[in-house]
Amino acid sequence: MSRGDMDKGNESGERALADELEALRAEVARLNKHRFVRIHNSIPRLLLFNFARGAAFALGTLLGASMILSIVVWGLSQVELLPVIGEWGAEIKRQIEEATELP
Repeated sequence: MSRGDMDKGNESGERALADELEALRAEVARLNKHRFVRIHNSIPRLLLFNFARGAAFALGTLLGASMILSIVVWGLSQVELLPVIGEWGAEIKRQIEEATELP
């Protein structure tokens, strides 16, 4: 291989490396503009975002648990074949209704 061929191969390798470096720079710039990265670049914004996320999670958990519990209690109160469970469910239902009637 002659010296000229080696220089051409070296130049094309450097050009390919420069192209890859430029593509990498463009990708990093694009990622830095992403909303997720912008939120995490500011501590107050990060704290506010995590607070809102935690509040939404807590509210969803509370509502979901309330709905499931009310369905279970209602279902238990409908069971009259088993006297102990049926009476227990009816008592829970009565207490819930009394609690909701209070001002």
